[in-house]
Amino acid sequence: MPFKVGFLIFPMVQQLDLTGPYEVFATAEGIDVELIWKHKNPVPSATGIPLQATKTFSDIGQLDVLIVPGGEGTGALLSDEETLEFIRSQAKAARYTTSVCTGALVLGAAGLLKGKRATTHWYFLDYLKSFGAIPVSERVVTQGSIVSAAGVSAGIDFAFSLLEETVGRDEAETVQLWLEYAPHPPFHSGNPQEASRHRVEATGQRYAFHRRGLDDLFDKLALMRP
Repeated sequence: MPFKVGFLIFPMVQQLDLTGPYEVFATAEGIDVELIWKHKNPVPSATGIPLQATKTFSDIGQLDVLIVPGGEGTGALLSDEETLEFIRSQAKAARYTTSVCTGALVLGAAGLLKGKRATTHWYFLDYLKSFGAIPVSERVVTQGSIVSAAGVSAGIDFAFSLLEETVGRDEAETVQLWLEYAPHPPFHSGNPQEASRHRVEATGQRYAFHRRGLDDLFDKLALMRP
């Protein structure tokens, strides 16, 4: 039986959170990959690329791995009981229930992170405490069957780590070579530890509207704000 990997999609998902790890899993042998949402109508990603589900909540069946990406649309999912129940239901029997970026907040809202170490995008890491999680500033964090990845591009590293766990290192290295995944960024500014203080502050100011939106949502849902 093929190993079944499903990616949750939703309006305003961050497409690289999804398409980075999707490319890794879809390239590997012995894995079936599906995009899952409530319906099969196209939904917009946060950067405009439309995405379309291949399966719905009702017809996907049990997955071996569920992946919840992040993006602007995650806020709406924190109170979307239909989606949260789908995640809880899959998590009962899935080998791994996982997140990329702010998808971790959705796992938290589903009640899956209580007392567990977890990570997310550095700018939103402190919000994990609101769901009883232990925030960890690491690229990929594994706590039993729960795996979380840091922001956006970390989903690619996460996918290779999980590919090794599920189908083996040989296949993971073959896929890495085929995709020529050998990162060598031109700048050392990819995380707050390496970036200059000025760059961290300027980036935080540019995207401060995301935090204001989450703070308003947390107030509405009577969640503890960081």
